[in-house]
Amino acid sequence: MGSNQPKYKRVILKISGEALAGAGHTGLDDAMLASVAKDVKQLRELGVEVAIVVGGGNFWRGRTSGDMDRATADYMGMLATCINALALQDAFERQGVPTRVQTAIEMREIAEPYIRRRALSELENGWVVIFAAGIGSPFFSTDTTAALRAAEMDAEVILLAKKVDAVYDSDPEKNPNAKRYTRLTHQQVLEDNLQVMDSTAASLCRDNKIRIHVFGLAEENGIFRAVTGEEIGTIIE
Repeated sequence: MGSNQPKYKRVILKISGEALAGAGHTGLDDAMLASVAKDVKQLRELGVEVAIVVGGGNFWRGRTSGDMDRATADYMGMLATCINALALQDAFERQGVPTRVQTAIEMREIAEPYIRRRALSELENGWVVIFAAGIGSPFFSTDTTAALRAAEMDAEVILLAKKVDAVYDSDPEKNPNAKRYTRLTHQQVLEDNLQVMDSTAASLCRDNKIRIHVFGLAEENGIFRAVTGEEIGTIIE
């Protein structure tokens, strides 16, 4: 069971684009944005420093783009993450949560460029920082971005908020007998190819001893419950 005291001082919240679409598969769900903003506001009121990495799959999935050049498709996906980052920033600021967006691809009119020391300073001063545009290079996923930023920000955990509520050995939507895991090691994730995140991201987390907590974004107060120690979903360490 959790408590009302935070288990972590600094977290990376990784939100998939699909999760932000809510019940739909594309676009943005206003209720989901508002729910995330309320949870993050609660964390900030407890003194938890929150940085966010957001995906873009609700607008564009480059890896399923058919014959398109892979690098071009990945750059388009990075731009999709920027749409989600701005939507989250707006939702947070409507809740009174000061927020900065930093992008790995420079777009000065709408966001700051990613600068590690600036991001650390903003976190320490109580801002929520949203990292958009992945790492700025094609062929790397936003899961890898989350692992890299967690290492750079010295975060204690990656909160992996997904459309599915835990880690399973197969897709629970297709297999009603899929096995649900509550705890795993990084090595199990890699050896069993459990698709929690891609192998580059999983290896980065293992090598830097970064804990991962997987849960459903749609779970009521899921983000808050994970940070206050409730063992919802799956914990990987």
